[in-house]
Amino acid sequence: MLIKLAWKSTLNRKASVALTLVTIAISVMLLLSVERVRQDAKSSFANTISGTDLIVGARTGDIQLLLSSVFRIGHANNAVQWQSYEYIKAQRGVAWSIPISLGDSHKGFAVLGTDASYFSHYQYAKKQHLTFAAGRPFHNGQEVVLGAMVAKKLGYQLGQKIVISHGMGNTSFHHHDDNPLVISGILAATGTPVDKTLHVPLSAIESMHSSGHSKPSRIVARKQDATQHEHEHEHEHDSKNNNALVHNLDSKPGDLIGSTKQITAFLLGFESPLYTLQVRRNINQYKGEPLLAIMPGVTLRELWEMLDIVEKILLLITLAVVLISLLGMLTSLLATLNQRRRELAILRSVGARPWHIFTLLISEAIFITVLGCAFGVALFYALLIAAQSGLQSQFGVVLSISALSTYELTLLSVIIGAGTLIGAIPAARAYFYSLADGMQIKT
Repeated sequence: MLIKLAWKSTLNRKASVALTLVTIAISVMLLLSVERVRQDAKSSFANTISGTDLIVGARTGDIQLLLSSVFRIGHANNAVQWQSYEYIKAQRGVAWSIPISLGDSHKGFAVLGTDASYFSHYQYAKKQHLTFAAGRPFHNGQEVVLGAMVAKKLGYQLGQKIVISHGMGNTSFHHHDDNPLVISGILAATGTPVDKTLHVPLSAIESMHSSGHSKPSRIVARKQDATQHEHEHEHEHDSKNNNALVHNLDSKPGDLIGSTKQITAFLLGFESPLYTLQVRRNINQYKGEPLLAIMPGVTLRELWEMLDIVEKILLLITLAVVLISLLGMLTSLLATLNQRRRELAILRSVGARPWHIFTLLISEAIFITVLGCAFGVALFYALLIAAQSGLQSQFGVVLSISALSTYELTLLSVIIGAGTLIGAIPAARAYFYSLADGMQIKT
């Protein structure tokens, strides 16, 4: 009977209850959203590269090597000699290797030189291999494979020719327009830096750098400006002009390595994890040149720990929002308590005991908190569905639309418990109201 009375009493105060429900629902949605994004961002960050046992580059910091080779952030101070790469990849236990050469760009997107092993062995997320949304891997030094975001942002299609620029960033004073590359493939979206990368054969990098520097920068820049203007307005041209830019993709396979002498870094995978530490120690003690081998999983965790303060601040801000909403509920209950003193006195007059009054008010607080959490969970899933594709394409965060985890359910339980405790404050005040106090008309 008390539960039924509490429910009807809650419905009787629709305006104030509705406002309290909205604030609690929004705070719960924010709390769950921040927690889910934090967990999935950590998972996506850790899965940027998967299945790779070692990353090897010139001796520098662990995090610097990871940022430059995986995230295309920063620059490697020195290169790795090709002879060293050949020697190390021939070591016992090495199952596969992927050479990486960085330093060029195209309209702000990084260009990565590699070979065919990149498309066979590079993995991301939970050991997922790269797949093609269109086209195929490059066959020779005149072809390029685009990441999904590069093709989408620049509007490129298979068969178009593009020109690579020397140096990283949006501005370059030297363009390799004497070595245009034909787009042979476009990779499917991965939510990783691969989407923002152009992949070319090592032989293309070598060819561009051996012949491209002989032209004056002013002439090359003028030609590149014309080429960029042509590419930016391709979609406005008629079909005749578009067809002129489409080239035959049935090219013959050619040399993908060329006379490469140096690379930026390389990835290694082993037949057994037992070889990882042994080969890593050998590489770090390699006498041919100063090299550094890192385990990407370990270094990714170290890098995330550096960002740990950010996620803690976000969690504290969200918890503060939840606390403010619960305090708002307390204010609402206390504000209406004085208006309900006559109502409570009438209940006492028909036989209600003080603990009945206490139970009635605390039940109302529990109803409001539970309903607010339920609406908050509904808003949380609606937000996940709406933001899933955008976060994956823009930030590489793959949101998992799944049932609430044990930790998330614990957070909801804490909120409901806190709401119950806050509801006990006005309930305790009502408990001590006397019948005479309730019936007396004060002037």
